[in-house]
Amino acid sequence: MTQTIKLAIGSVAVAFVVLAIKTVAWQMTGSVALMSDALESIVNVATALAALWAVRVAAIPADERHPFGHHKAEYFSAVLEGVLIVIAAVFILRAASVALFNPPVLMRPWPGLAVNLLASVINAAWCWILLRQGRRLRSPALLADGKHLLSDVVSSVGVTAGVLLAIVTGWFWLDAVLAAAVAVNILWSGWQVIRASVGGLMDESVPLADLDEMRELIAANADGAVEAHDLRARHAGSATFVEFHLVVPGEMSVDAAHDICDRLEAALKAAISQCTVTIHVEPEHKAKHSGIVVL
Repeated sequence: MTQTIKLAIGSVAVAFVVLAIKTVAWQMTGSVALMSDALESIVNVATALAALWAVRVAAIPADERHPFGHHKAEYFSAVLEGVLIVIAAVFILRAASVALFNPPVLMRPWPGLAVNLLASVINAAWCWILLRQGRRLRSPALLADGKHLLSDVVSSVGVTAGVLLAIVTGWFWLDAVLAAAVAVNILWSGWQVIRASVGGLMDESVPLADLDEMRELIAANADGAVEAHDLRARHAGSATFVEFHLVVPGEMSVDAAHDICDRLEAALKAAISQCTVTIHVEPEHKAKHSGIVVL
């Protein structure tokens, strides 16, 4: 079992625990804002299950029908997360609009807020783990789950502060306003998750900083070649696909050109995890004099 799958299973367990705690807090207080917080946790459970499915599929080795692997399954999971987040926001907005014209009187607010705070602390700790490990493992599913949890933590802190203000001032209509604010916050979070995932499905190029790093590696490890050009790279889940043209002297033997390609492939794979490199070798008259100059 890979570390990514273990983290995804952990997300499912944490999501169920936090949902149970937040549901208790809502039942204790009758707060619409805390209800919205609990409803968002239902989305957390669904997205954690989707992320678990995605990372398990992404871990399946390449086969005849999927020669490039199954890495993009993680993007489908992230898109689903974004859609679920938007649906939750719509339900919260509906509940908030009803409560705005009929503000509920909060019951047992102090114990309820304490219970809700416990759920927020658990979420914050797991969010930090997911974002840290998701970046290290380059997993879109774990990163999407972590970013959603981050928005949940932020909204939970805002809800707690707002409910406290409602209790102190007696302005119970603030409860509905806070619920609406939570909905807007998670709508933005959902849009960000969907946007990033669609970019991956559309084979967006890797960031410019990553391309610059690849150019430096190629320039430093292509001794014997003339230049490299038409460098392209994309992410597919945790995998990275790199391809470029390598120009070599026309009189160079196939063996010598192949040795350079092996050296370049090894350098790129050492620097970039799960990297697949494709190099098209060309004779000197194909040089464009505008690509990567070999050092």
